[in-house]
Amino acid sequence: MSTPAGDAPGVIRKHRPYVPENMEMKELTFRAIFLGLILTVILGAANAYLGLRAGITIAATYPAAVISMAVLRAWKGSLLEENIARTAGSIGESVAAGAIFTLPAFVLAGVWPSFWSFDSYWKSTALIMVGSILGVLFISLVRRVMVEDPELPFPESVAASEIHKAGQRGAQAAKYLFWNIGVGGIIYILGSFGLFAPGKDFHFAVGSLGRSEVRLGLAGTKNIVAAGGSSTFAAPSVSPAYLGVGYIIGLRLASIQFAGGVLAWGLMVPLLIYFLGPQLKQYLPADTPDDWTTMAISVWKFVVRPIAVGGMLVGAAYTLFKMGKSLTAGFGKAISDLRQTADQRAQLSRTEQYMSSKAVFGLIALMFVAMSALYIHMTGLFAPAILAAVVMIIVGFFFATVSGNLVGFIGSSNNPISGLTLSTLLIAALLMVSLGVSGRSGVLAVLSVAAVVCVSSAVAGELLQDFKVGYILGGTPRRIQTAELIAVVVASMVMYFPLALLNKSFGFGSRELAAPQAGLMATLAVGVVGGNMPWPLVVVGIFMGIGMILMQVRSPMLVAVGMYLPFETTFAIFLGGVFRAFGDWLARRRGFNSAQLARVENAGVLTASGLIVGESLMGLVWAGIVAVAKARNWNIPQIFANPSYLFGLFVMAALAAIMIRIPLTSGGDPNEPAPPVGMM
Repeated sequence: MSTPAGDAPGVIRKHRPYVPENMEMKELTFRAIFLGLILTVILGAANAYLGLRAGITIAATYPAAVISMAVLRAWKGSLLEENIARTAGSIGESVAAGAIFTLPAFVLAGVWPSFWSFDSYWKSTALIMVGSILGVLFISLVRRVMVEDPELPFPESVAASEIHKAGQRGAQAAKYLFWNIGVGGIIYILGSFGLFAPGKDFHFAVGSLGRSEVRLGLAGTKNIVAAGGSSTFAAPSVSPAYLGVGYIIGLRLASIQFAGGVLAWGLMVPLLIYFLGPQLKQYLPADTPDDWTTMAISVWKFVVRPIAVGGMLVGAAYTLFKMGKSLTAGFGKAISDLRQTADQRAQLSRTEQYMSSKAVFGLIALMFVAMSALYIHMTGLFAPAILAAVVMIIVGFFFATVSGNLVGFIGSSNNPISGLTLSTLLIAALLMVSLGVSGRSGVLAVLSVAAVVCVSSAVAGELLQDFKVGYILGGTPRRIQTAELIAVVVASMVMYFPLALLNKSFGFGSRELAAPQAGLMATLAVGVVGGNMPWPLVVVGIFMGIGMILMQVRSPMLVAVGMYLPFETTFAIFLGGVFRAFGDWLARRRGFNSAQLARVENAGVLTASGLIVGESLMGLVWAGIVAVAKARNWNIPQIFANPSYLFGLFVMAALAAIMIRIPLTSGGDPNEPAPPVGMM
């Protein structure tokens, strides 16, 4: 952070929130909470459908910010009321993510005979609610050090704060944001209706089944091989949101994540197919089709992804190790706060007021008791259930902190919650096996621990993102915590119903409702407890992570995440980082001074934020259209039966021009003073 004129060299300027800490403003009001609760139910339900069908969820913080700003502006609400409504409204997506990744696994694993009963409702609600509350409490203990960490860019927090500030700073800032909301939304919906293909897979041979002459790659070179098959590369997704995320996090972080995708699809998948060929079938699910393209995708899912899980385990441990001093300081602060009196807390500035540590630790203890009782009831075991609850508390805090750290780097949209949950599931499964617990009780215990930790990690990441927005805007942490606790309780009570309705209509694991993460977790839980887990793959990932640490890779976790995420996603994010780097290079080449560079940065962040918001909003609309069409057996009309990805590349080129040109044209007069940059 730069030192203002008049400050001594080396003096770091204190953070100044957008709303000064000495200014009192309406914040935690009934209308803000009411609007937030409506949003959290609607956005959570929409994301539940999208996640079960496509295996992804869309970050709700942007649509919640736009809607809360529009509605409360009509009610003459304040900026901090908008922040509270967005905070409460966005958490439903995280609760939904935790629920869809784990609850269907109970049905798919066969340990819950039905999902349409009161018994399933109260168990699902209890698991989600305890996990959600713990996520709020865990991240509250380390909020301060993580929010103020200058190494964490918090791309989506910056974008959300810019949405709120755009309405306060006048038409110029709002123009960059809202014009690009329209652009992002229109491009997404046109791709969905088939004007162009948003993505494309490229297949290339890596040998043949016999000694014959084959073509290798796109260059058409020939070679004689004895074994092989085919591999697949996905072109970058024509996604305004992914490009926007890459722009905000910058080329360096986007490159690290993309490196994982290159490692997975450019090295591991082709080598495995080339050397093993048809023998791979014995390592894949029995129903895997014989075509090489599907096999390549299956190799990634069932071989490479477990390796990535091992890498994430090491990356998570390494992340916590590097955060050791910060976490110790955070815990020390939390413990010292236990000795604070009410008068001492009252003397803190508004932006330093947060829930007392006594209340946080007390609620954690209460959640531990509740979870122990639930585990005992569900499994019929006592000592293993208590031990599972202990593991849940320890691992839950561990991964909640890691989740928050990842959100600080890549945002909640790309937070690999399912990967963290898989790591939790493996730990819990090993514990059950070591205790001699097997069968239905063991699978129930494993999935129950995974469910709580999954929801906890998702909520923790989203809450830390909300804390950062509040930090930028000048919100009161204690009021943000209160809003989140109210919202997660309400979201937990209603999240079962869209899941139950979808299961009753389509069935978990069906073609219409694939539930890929839940299916994988059910397979792993049954496999580990039943002694049928491919541990060598996880161990390979662990050693790979250790190797990256020894090579001083900046973030082994991000590399493993890149291996775990779809290639088209990391590719598009990488291109977004390239667009920003090219625009910054052009700005420096034109000789822009610091004031002009600050204006370019602000305009770029607002432009990328608008593209993210536009796709997020239209993604939710599209999810609703698909849901209605499925329910009524309608065919969604397509502009072209076979849309062209080449046309999609022209669309991506247009997006690149927007993301580069708009910021550059905002440089303005070099003699104008620099505006406040929203990055910190």
